[in-house]
Amino acid sequence: MRNRYLDMLRALAIVRVVVYHATGWAALTVVFPAMSVMFALAGSLMAASIDRSGPLAVERRLRRLLPSLWAVAVIAVPAMLLTGLAWDWKVLYWAFPLQDPPANGWGSLALSATWYLRDFLWFVLLSPLVLPVFRRFPRAVVAAPYVALAVLTAGELTVHPIARDMALYGGAWVLGFAHHDGMLRRLNRRILMGAAGALAAAGAGWVLTHPGPRGYDLNDIPLGNALWSAAFILVVLGFAPVASAARPGRLLTVLNARALTIYLWHVPVIVAVTKLGEAHGLPTRGWVGISWRLTVVAGLVALAVLLVGWVEDVAADRPPRLLPGRRPRSAPVSPAVPRVVVAAGSVSAVSETLRT
Repeated sequence: MRNRYLDMLRALAIVRVVVYHATGWAALTVVFPAMSVMFALAGSLMAASIDRSGPLAVERRLRRLLPSLWAVAVIAVPAMLLTGLAWDWKVLYWAFPLQDPPANGWGSLALSATWYLRDFLWFVLLSPLVLPVFRRFPRAVVAAPYVALAVLTAGELTVHPIARDMALYGGAWVLGFAHHDGMLRRLNRRILMGAAGALAAAGAGWVLTHPGPRGYDLNDIPLGNALWSAAFILVVLGFAPVASAARPGRLLTVLNARALTIYLWHVPVIVAVTKLGEAHGLPTRGWVGISWRLTVVAGLVALAVLLVGWVEDVAADRPPRLLPGRRPRSAPVSPAVPRVVVAAGSVSAVSETLRT
């Protein structure tokens, strides 16, 4: 059963990511730490999938994740090979990104958002092992990523980007487990808000005393990012309403059903629009530059959704559509059909509606 509140959070997160990448407004990372929220929501869904399907949940999640990356790779990899990318076995990471897929100069910038799929892949692979441990030692498992990140930060240690991101976003993913299991909902409200307040204060204190190269952009301050995001997740998921059978709005449906397409294509679109604007002497900064770029980016991302978004339908075993969420039209009932048949058909239609 869909939860419109969680759908709303996911939709807000993907919109916030696009706007942030188009504008660079650091305040957006504080107002809505979107990446941590996305990992928390994914952790909750992964726990639910494991409960339903066991280890098969990994295969199902990968099947939902990878085809959209392949749709990008079909275009990007040949283009990069033609513009200087060396051909070697690492190109196979575009099929299964256990590491960052290789990219050349322009591709390194335009395709930089693929780190999210790399981390997502690792979280999915590790979840069947971590979830049982979490259910036995929930506090220790929740605390572990934050402790690891604090040690890395205090010791100024350099580790592999995957290990760093496991520490940075692992807490959000595990808090998603806690949300699925109802632990956050069962917490006393005072304890929940007290924990959120303490985490927010610690995160804000670290951010204010350790600004990054872009000031208070949380993406440059991992420990502050993790602590602030944990507080945010505790609040937005701790007070999340239960799932509802009501249908979400059309826009909400589209943003959720096409979230991966929007995420993967918005950075190449932003880079291309910005480069073209600079080449033609158009303003790309300030309110004028931001306004026209956001408008063009929104239109081109919508075009990408229409052209390749159906890949997400195929990956999810849904009938491919240009835009999801359209309600099927009811077939007209012939006047010649007896009243009893019409009634039976109505009952059948109602049952079908409830199932969907």
